[in-house]
Amino acid sequence: MMKTELNLQDADGFYEQLLNAHEGLSSEQSEQLNMRLILLLANQVGDASILRDCIESASQKK
Repeated sequence: MMKTELNLQDADGFYEQLLNAHEGLSSEQSEQLNMRLILLLANQVGDASILRDCIESASQKK
């Protein structure tokens, strides 16, 4: 089941690390970083149904 409640131990720290990782990168380099990160995180989740739910949820325009 996809988690919808905050589940990060240090959400602010993660966000800061993410911003720092993108610092100084071109738009293309930033997109490539995001793609690599998405694939690494998806591999950590591993469950195809959860990944499908996450994609559907992220694709919804609110």
